[in-house]
Parts: sequence; C-alpha cells; structure tokens
Amino acid sequence: MLFSYKALKKDGSSSIGTMEAVSRESVLSSLTHQGLHPVIVKPATGKAGGKKGFGKFGKKVKSSDMVIFTRQLSTMISAGVPLSRGLNTLQNSPDSPYFRQVLSSVTKDVEGGTPLGDAFAKFPTVFSDVFINMVKAGEEGGILDEILKRLAKQVETDASMRKKIKSAMMYPMVIGGITVIAFFGIMFFLMPKIAKILTDLGGPDAKLPIYTQVLLDISQFSRHYAYIIIPLLVFAGYSFLHYIRTPKGKFQWHSVLLRIPVVKTIVMKIAIARFSRTFASLMGAGVGVLQALSVTGGAVGNKVIEKELKEAAEAVKNGKQLSEMLAQSPHFPKIVSEMLAVGEETGQMDTVLVKVADFYEEEVAVTIDGLASIIEPIMIVFLGAGVGVIAASVMGPIASLSSHIGSN
Repeated sequence: MLFSYKALKKDGSSSIGTMEAVSRESVLSSLTHQGLHPVIVKPATGKAGGKKGFGKFGKKVKSSDMVIFTRQLSTMISAGVPLSRGLNTLQNSPDSPYFRQVLSSVTKDVEGGTPLGDAFAKFPTVFSDVFINMVKAGEEGGILDEILKRLAKQVETDASMRKKIKSAMMYPMVIGGITVIAFFGIMFFLMPKIAKILTDLGGPDAKLPIYTQVLLDISQFSRHYAYIIIPLLVFAGYSFLHYIRTPKGKFQWHSVLLRIPVVKTIVMKIAIARFSRTFASLMGAGVGVLQALSVTGGAVGNKVIEKELKEAAEAVKNGKQLSEMLAQSPHFPKIVSEMLAVGEETGQMDTVLVKVADFYEEEVAVTIDGLASIIEPIMIVFLGAGVGVIAASVMGPIASLSSHIGSN
C-alpha cells in the first residue's frame, strides 16, 4: 500500500514524499530510523492513489532474488560501473514483476540524485532497516561494494535459517491440520451414525461408557451449534492474528514465546545469532555503536529482546559498556557478554561477534534438526492414542450391546 507523508528533518525543514509499506506503523518506523520526525502519514490519494496497486504482484521479495541482486550490484560497483548504470542494467533481471517495479523506481530516484540508501528506504517491505542503514554507511564510507557483499551473505544466512525452521514446522503443521479436519469430520458425519446404531441396539436408555457418551455429546453439540462455533473459531483466529501484529500484541506474544520450553531456546538462539551478525556487520561498516544498536534491535525478531537492546543503548549513551549491560540480560548467555567484552578490549568487536553468530547459527541448526527428529514419533503417538480412544468408544459399546442382545 502506498502512503504519503510529511516529516520534519533535524534542521527543522520539512520532507514530503510517498512510501510503499504494509501499514502506517511501518512507515512511522522507517521515517524514525531515517532521523525524521513524522508529522502526517496517511494512505496516498488523488494522483498518487493510482500507485496503490503497486504491490499487487506481491508485497515481499524472495530471499534468493535479494541475494542475487545484492551480489550483482556489488560486483558491478567493484568493477567501476557507475551506480545508476548498474541499477539500470539489473532492474529487469528479477523474475518477480513487483521487484522489477521496485528497482525501476529506485533507479529513477538514483538517476535524479537521491542517495541509494534513501531510495531503498521508500520500500521498507523489500529492504529492511538493517539493509538500508548498512547501504547508507557504505555510501558515506566509500565502501558500498564491500557492504553489499556483507549484506548478500547476511541475507543468504537468514534465508537458510528461516528455511530450516519452516522445514521443521511443516510436518507438525500438516499433521495438525489433518487431525483437526478429521476430528470435525468424525464429529459431524461419523458419530451421528454411531449414535443411531447404539440406539437401535440398546434403545434410548442404554447405558454407555463415559468416554463414548462424551464423544456423542460433543458430536451433538457441534452439529447443533455449528453455525455459531465455526464463525466464532474463524473470528477468534483472525482476531488473534490481528492482535499479535499490533505493537502491544506482538510484544506480549513474543514474551509468551520466551516462556515456552524448547521454543524459548530456539527463539533466543536465533535472536542472538541475528544480533551478533547484524551488529558485527554494522560495526565493520563504520556505523556508530548507538546507531548500530538501534538498527540491530529491529533485526533480532523479538520485541522483548529489542526492548532490552534499546535500554542497553541508553546505558551505553550514558557511558556504560555494552558487554556490562548484556551481562545483566536474562536472555543473553554469559558467553556472549564475555566475548563482547574481549572485543571491546581488543577493538575487534565485529570479528568476535561474527564468531558468536557462527556458533549460535550452528546451535540453531542442531536444535532444529534434533527437534524435527522427535516431533514425528510424538505426533504418531498422539494420533495413535486419538484413534485408539475413538475406536474403543465406538467398538466397545457395540460389542457389549450385541453380546447382551445375543444372550437374550
């Protein structure tokens, strides 16, 4: 969706423009990270409204497309190709129509004199805050080609980690979905027929086992109130997803994740790996500690840990060491603060943090592989138990009533 905005710069002058984003909050966040003070942010109307369909081909860009584009642009700049010419050459390369439109817009902005980082900042759904700030640092330091190489590696590493997590979650999600569908199918279609058979065999006053009676009651309740239950479930699911996208809801949801066994470990390790690699890249690019902390906080993927990093940034601003602040955090292991302290003493913070990132990324991979190996048997046991309960609830009373009729 396209938004128009008016913001104030640090010198008091105003900045007016448009920005592609998924929500108003995304625009506010992006403008704040650019050092601007938002005054007005609203959906684009009128002439600009014609661009509202700009994201209709897809609001996100594949990680593989981002890696290829970043590497190719880095190679061209290293070879001495002017930035505008390199962008012009690459803008039609991606398979994604949306990404081609984004690059076309970026190319026009750069040809018009806009810095590359500012041109990227207009598309926060495509280029993250980390990506934008590192590009800006590269432009200011004259090392844009080196920064783009680092970014390509970072995007590739993040994509690999996400792929592992999705792969591990795919099996339980599919089995869980099939289980839910099967449960409602049994309650709506099978149990009414079972109830009729039991009534025919034993009569309406037949005494049934408690677990059979519970299943029959659930089936009857589900069928009679389906018109209420199904919309209510859909509404509850939609409301939950909508709530956890709000700032307050997202913070509370992330807080819950940090209390769930196993999930907590994975979330923390992923956050530490992202923090270490992103912070190391920003420091290596010459970005100041405070700005690096501000950007890195939004890249860790957890609002609770992001809040801790913001508090750490305030403490660093007041003269404290970052390693000292992270040592007090309940979510950063002691080894991270100790290695960070070594980096602060030796002046090689970026090198040390890259090693921390490598270690925790490997830890995440091992944890996820181990989790995936035990999920399958656990799901099989639960499914087997469910099938066993339903079979016992159905076949037991039928056999009992049949034998009772036969004896009479």
